[in-house]
Amino acid sequence: MAAEDIDTRPTSAGSRGRAPPEDDRDREEGEIADDDSGSHAPPPPTKHQLEHAWTFWFDNPQGKSKQAAWGSSIRPIHTFSTVEDFWGLYNNIHRPSKLVVGADFHCFKEKIEPKWEDPICANGVVSVRGKQERIAIWTKDAANEAAQISIGKQWKEFLDYKDSIGFIVHDDAKKADKGPKNRYTV
Repeated sequence: MAAEDIDTRPTSAGSRGRAPPEDDRDREEGEIADDDSGSHAPPPPTKHQLEHAWTFWFDNPQGKSKQAAWGSSIRPIHTFSTVEDFWGLYNNIHRPSKLVVGADFHCFKEKIEPKWEDPICANGVVSVRGKQERIAIWTKDAANEAAQISIGKQWKEFLDYKDSIGFIVHDDAKKADKGPKNRYTV
């Protein structure tokens, strides 16, 4: 072996006396190699897909004219299909306390509009607005009492809510002369 083939630089703790790679032989001691390949970039974060895509809708009562049909001011805000996209939107929208009186946020499966005229909503639970805060959950089939009770119990637990909550069915609300009565109470 010729003298010019021997690396006379001190060996690093990790090299254990092996000859450095070809690229390292032309570098000065302590020089860091440029890595143009990008192979050391971290992989993009994994997104957590939801079973269905969902759309947030906003209904602005100030955008309504007296002659406008109900629902004409409801606008889709954003559709999301991952947990990360949901939180990205949720963390950047106005909180309910900052909204004008009568404004509504809705969250529905994609391609379902928050209107009773949508055939998927026709047999669900109606929301009657009183002079209090409310959370309205529109379900596909209000006749399924076990499902409605289960949903109500889960929401009460999630909200740590101790008072009773009631379910009003759309058909009952359409027929009621006075205020509609709760069909189910949890």
